[in-house]
Amino acid sequence: MKSLLIILAGIAASTAALEARNFVFILVDDLGATDLGYTGSKFHETPNIDRLAASGMRFDTGYAASRVCSPSRASIMTGKATPRHGITDWIGAASGMDWKRDDSVLPAEYVHNLPSEEITIAEAMREAGYATFFAGKWHLGAKGSWPEDHGFEINKGGWDKGSPAGGYFAPWKNPRLESGPDGELLTLRLARETASFIEANQNKPFFAFLSFYTVHGPIQTTEALHEKYRKKAERMGLSGEATRFKFDRRLAVRQVQDNPIYAGMVESLDTAVGIVLNKLKETGLDKDTVVIFTSDNGGVSSGDAYSTSLLPYRGGKGRQWEGGIREPYIIHVPGMTKARSATEIPVIGMDFYPTILELAGLPAMPGQHVDGVSLVPVLKGGSVGERDLFWHYPHYGNQGGEPSSIIRSKDWKLIHYHEDGRSELYKLDEDPGEQKDLAAANPEKVAVLSARLNDWLKDTGAKIPTRDPRFDQKRFDAKINAARNAGMSRLEKQHLEFLDPDWEPKGKEPWWGSAGAVEK
Repeated sequence: MKSLLIILAGIAASTAALEARNFVFILVDDLGATDLGYTGSKFHETPNIDRLAASGMRFDTGYAASRVCSPSRASIMTGKATPRHGITDWIGAASGMDWKRDDSVLPAEYVHNLPSEEITIAEAMREAGYATFFAGKWHLGAKGSWPEDHGFEINKGGWDKGSPAGGYFAPWKNPRLESGPDGELLTLRLARETASFIEANQNKPFFAFLSFYTVHGPIQTTEALHEKYRKKAERMGLSGEATRFKFDRRLAVRQVQDNPIYAGMVESLDTAVGIVLNKLKETGLDKDTVVIFTSDNGGVSSGDAYSTSLLPYRGGKGRQWEGGIREPYIIHVPGMTKARSATEIPVIGMDFYPTILELAGLPAMPGQHVDGVSLVPVLKGGSVGERDLFWHYPHYGNQGGEPSSIIRSKDWKLIHYHEDGRSELYKLDEDPGEQKDLAAANPEKVAVLSARLNDWLKDTGAKIPTRDPRFDQKRFDAKINAARNAGMSRLEKQHLEFLDPDWEPKGKEPWWGSAGAVEK
């Protein structure tokens, strides 16, 4: 039992010692910091998520533990920073000499299964008497390292894959979730499975983890939702935009939110969240259920489907700037959080683990959630001690990011690049878009932050990229020039076409005419 009996010594065997609280943790895939109404989007419509934000506390400087999915998810599950648990890239990404994209360093090797010796938050809650439930994206290992192997009694849809095999509309291909009737939207199905679990467990404490595959690619919506947002873009004067992309270092980055396909996905996500919130209210469990909402990494403004813009933040998923790691971050605790409360205290994905334990009335497990702190003092209107936040991503990814490590100390942010050893320094309170590199003007600050970052990298056993002996500067330059020239032209044409009244997906896409993307 992984020493749980020792670690949780002092917990009564019965559930009588538990506080009268249930937990619903909602994790979205690839949702950006500015993709929601409450975070400033004028194009996407998210009334249910906005309502949740208004009911609890918004952490407006909330961060994911990584700029890509698997590492961030592992950190939520374990309370540990990515180099400590070893999953530093999305599981399945090439590393070492298997990386063949004409880059100058070899991405570091990484762990491919959530280590069995880790005591996940689900295992801690289950041992304490909670019914545990998982629905949706897992992406933390192969068979033998699925949700049911890490503390979840019920698993609806969690397995190896990081994107929905077969797409978002039934028939899909998932060994842990039977496909619904043709055209059923996976996003809504996962919400309904969660709602059913809630209804069936009204009389016992539960920990439900709803981990959406959406809004990860492939981006898919219905003809009706596409038309709704195409017309909205037209009304907002966006459909005539001549330029939607800006080239930033290695890839194009979207500069405007006007993608009607993606907007339809965001609306369906919001509808799904509404299904769960409505079930809590219908059963009366909203009065004693903690609801947590966040994303695993930044929105996709570069690479993949180039779905959204995260301005004023720079970059997006996979990238080292704020757009890649800053997230929506909401915690609603009935009887504790004040409606419409907000804080600018920087927080991170590892903080959820100790926060949930304290809210459940369970003892802390400092040997497990090494890198997180409980946010309960903040939820009560107080604070937590000042601390530095760290990130480590010794990989490239698919969105133009560079292998780098980061420290945020108060309002200062230093990015150290592993390709050439340079550092960038930003003052986030004055420059949230990270446009003015202050490193050259502040060598003392660079030295202090670099020393702290290096100490952290050593303490966590972080793996560092090594030089690629195959590197050829001419091939690299040709790759970048192709992305800047032909790549930009192709993207501008494609994304303008999305707003054409006659646009429709190529081929016979079952999702286009589906009626299964509405709540029933």
